[in-house]
Amino acid sequence: MLEEFKLVGKKLFEEGLITSHGGNMSVRQGDKIFITAHGSMLSELKDEDIIEVSLAEGDPNDGKASCELVVHRAIYKGSKAQAIVHAHPAEAIALSIQEDRIIPQDAEGRFYTRVVPVVKPKEAIASAEAGRELGTVFNSSYRAAMIRGHGSFVIGENLLDAYKVTSALAASAKIIVALKMITRPIPQSAPRKEDPYKKRSVIPTGIGIMGRRMPYHKR
Repeated sequence: MLEEFKLVGKKLFEEGLITSHGGNMSVRQGDKIFITAHGSMLSELKDEDIIEVSLAEGDPNDGKASCELVVHRAIYKGSKAQAIVHAHPAEAIALSIQEDRIIPQDAEGRFYTRVVPVVKPKEAIASAEAGRELGTVFNSSYRAAMIRGHGSFVIGENLLDAYKVTSALAASAKIIVALKMITRPIPQSAPRKEDPYKKRSVIPTGIGIMGRRMPYHKR
């Protein structure tokens, strides 16, 4: 199990889906949860960075676990998830700020997640409210969801499964952002450009007028 934590953590960082100390992951085994430690670097996980806690609140190790433990617990209690990956894909976060759901436009994205709902708790990070809303979302057919302005939560049968969907979501978000950029209305008329052949006069106004009154001398 540790090797899977290490592999997925490294892949998340290499793909730019988390920052140096961002994101968290967990696996459920019966009434136990194995979750990354608070402040751990997912790209450099060690044995002591995987914390074992109970599914129920009040475990002595709760303080060592990721601050998002409350959210992971709520998701496990509200769904059949066996693993959770929480990441911070930039483009998906940007879309979550403006949209109520993310609808992939690419074939692969639609294969994994036809719709990604966006939940909007008052406290986006490590809140019981976020956990309740995500638990409700994952109790249906959704595999991925976004917390507005914060990040993605994806469930799976194992960490690699959840990572696969996280990666697909991030790619779909990039495609949506690219589409928004290339489908902007094109201006009907281009801005007027100065004629490069038309030289501006450097002679102040009034100078040269006397020359008109002076007789023309042939040479």
